[in-house]
Amino acid sequence: MTTTTKTANGAAAADATTDGATTKKRGPAASLPAREEGHAGDWRDFRPALKDKLASAACWATGSSWLTACVSAMIPAHKLVGAPKIDWFSRFFCRGLVKTATWSSWRSVVHPAVSEDEQYIFAQNHINHFDFVSMYPATRHYKQGLELETHFRYPVYGPFMESRGTIPVPAERSERLPAIKKHIASEVAAGRSILAFPEGTRTLNGRVGDFRKGVFVIARDLGLKVAPTAVTGMYCAMRKGSLLIRPGQEITVYIDEPVDFAGVSDEELPAKVEEVRSAIARRVDAYFESKYGA
Repeated sequence: MTTTTKTANGAAAADATTDGATTKKRGPAASLPAREEGHAGDWRDFRPALKDKLASAACWATGSSWLTACVSAMIPAHKLVGAPKIDWFSRFFCRGLVKTATWSSWRSVVHPAVSEDEQYIFAQNHINHFDFVSMYPATRHYKQGLELETHFRYPVYGPFMESRGTIPVPAERSERLPAIKKHIASEVAAGRSILAFPEGTRTLNGRVGDFRKGVFVIARDLGLKVAPTAVTGMYCAMRKGSLLIRPGQEITVYIDEPVDFAGVSDEELPAKVEEVRSAIARRVDAYFESKYGA
């Protein structure tokens, strides 16, 4: 099932949203919200039975077939006519990959304040390898992603991301912020939006972790709005550290009211960042509460 709705209700690729040379030092990994154990829905201790492994293998087979067929056609099309001109097919491809690789339903719930005629930075919770494709069809915006430049060396995946103009993230942290800002400014000037993952790493327990401020500094400097984007159900389908896919989930993409970062001061920035993070976390926590009662 695939549905898209608009609502005003409710709150709310790599390590690409770094703070550059001013990356915040962190405490022990276990202290981060997205790494703590004991949360309802955390399935790191799940031990799959034979039927789970067979179902996962079937998902990989159907998903890989869809991926290979579509990407093989899209790479030359990107080079011939440009990725934005076949964005309709990109959304079709993404919906199909979620369906064929996870055998799950998909829907989007988009706040009416999200305009198709405005460019945003979509800030999404970071879950698994399907993050980009699970969110992408939710709106008609052409969304450019960010990817470590070293990932462009990967077979198939690297050439595909490079062919659609994905923003390369330098391996050297001190070079990231100015390089990313330059690329984002160019994409926005061309009428495109940005999809970023401010946590900088995938969750271990399904919950939303701390946000790095780099992408929000860029939003402030470029006068952009940030759209809080929460994806629920996908952690239950696949988690970091495991190749097991658990089919039959209900995947929902929530895009809540954009937060304007234009004119925000350095002193005001942390509160604005937390406003975005809290909007996403409320959606994710509400999902786990409805599913597991905690």
